[in-house]
Amino acid sequence: MNTIIKRISHLFCGAIVLACSQVAMADNHGVQLGVLKCNVVPGSRVNLIIRSTADVECQFDNAGTVEKYKGETGIGLGLDLSFKTDEKMHFAVFAASNDVSANSHALAGKYVGAELNAAAGVGLGAKALVGGSNDSFSLQPLALETSTGLGASGGLSFLYIEAAK
Repeated sequence: MNTIIKRISHLFCGAIVLACSQVAMADNHGVQLGVLKCNVVPGSRVNLIIRSTADVECQFDNAGTVEKYKGETGIGLGLDLSFKTDEKMHFAVFAASNDVSANSHALAGKYVGAELNAAAGVGLGAKALVGGSNDSFSLQPLALETSTGLGASGGLSFLYIEAAK
């Protein structure tokens, strides 16, 4: 039984490393448009161990313009053995060009990538995602993701956002 658990954990770690490297290479070039800041809505996290979801409220700051988004984030496939009470994510937003109109909510869409987190009181993590309209945006961690809680998680991650009303 121990051998099976070791093999599964090695396979899991290898998949995360591969996913992180693919995301980092996918859209590493381009123009930085601004910063996307997301906060997990308190009480919205659902953790099913191999899949987790949480509602998010996000704000995109782009050269003095602010756009608000709402949506969902989580681990689509992986391992989530964490309990978090406060979670914040900041992403540097990159695109092939800076031809994005103000207040157009161009970031709305689906993003996928990889995520790793660990927490013992105060937690740290990183998430790198690619997606949006026509997969034209790259969301790269501006700094480490911060959280308050206990546990560890990692896997194939997602962020779905739409314009907030």
